[in-house]
Amino acid sequence: MEADRALSLVASVEANSQHFLARETVRKAREKSLPLVEAVGFEALEGMGVKGRIGDEMISVGNRRLMARETLRIDPAQEEKAREAEARGMTVSFAGWGGETQSLLFFGDSLRKGVREMVQGLHARGISTWLVSGDSRETTLAVAGQCGIPQFRGEALPQEKVGLIKTLQEKGRRVGMVGDGINDAPALAQAQVGIAMGTGTDVAMASAGVTLVRGDLQGIVRARRLSRATMRNIRQNLFFAFIYNTAGVPIAAGILYPFLGILLSPMIAAAAMSLSSVSVIGNSLRLRRVIL
Repeated sequence: MEADRALSLVASVEANSQHFLARETVRKAREKSLPLVEAVGFEALEGMGVKGRIGDEMISVGNRRLMARETLRIDPAQEEKAREAEARGMTVSFAGWGGETQSLLFFGDSLRKGVREMVQGLHARGISTWLVSGDSRETTLAVAGQCGIPQFRGEALPQEKVGLIKTLQEKGRRVGMVGDGINDAPALAQAQVGIAMGTGTDVAMASAGVTLVRGDLQGIVRARRLSRATMRNIRQNLFFAFIYNTAGVPIAAGILYPFLGILLSPMIAAAAMSLSSVSVIGNSLRLRRVIL
């Protein structure tokens, strides 16, 4: 089958998916003005891919696990091409029907701007990093090397990502998870801090506690710096609030009257309470000067 015909069939199935590789496949097909038809019985298989019926064929698009599940044979020559591409950091999707893998789709990308700097910044602060991906081990290894991330896990299903986070949490670690895809959503919800890319899927953003609106990974380092400054500010504000009340309430109750004959005037008490609020607000406004 010619490549354009295969791309047309694959894109017709993937048009129903929100996965970023699916969106890119559809974009490529439309760029080439290829016809798309409606797939019947569409099904998304978690961590594996999608499938749908077009005409008499049930077309499956995804990773090796999906091909094995649907008993679609991968030719040795196809496997060799896929491994070569993955060793270069590319992602490979397999498309099959009629008992055979009929087509390979190769996805290449460059690292997001600032990834290495972000990783180095985290390491300098004593934060260890993992790259956990549903891509093949070869692709994950190649990308981890480009990013400078020493720990990685490839071919990870959504529940395996959650399992890794739980394991780290059981060891007393506080875990932040960064993701942008549908398969990242459970892990984003499990982590103490889920960080979604604003350029990712809606379900990822709904599952995360923090969204980087512009998708800039340097925002991770800035968000941590801001959060630490905020917590420091909160502790200072609690000190200001308590010191006024700790000193003012006993005096207002007359604790000094038997010894010194001092009673706190209601006007002074009101002024002290106002000063407490002003000091807390003024201290909070210092956050505007935090260098991010």
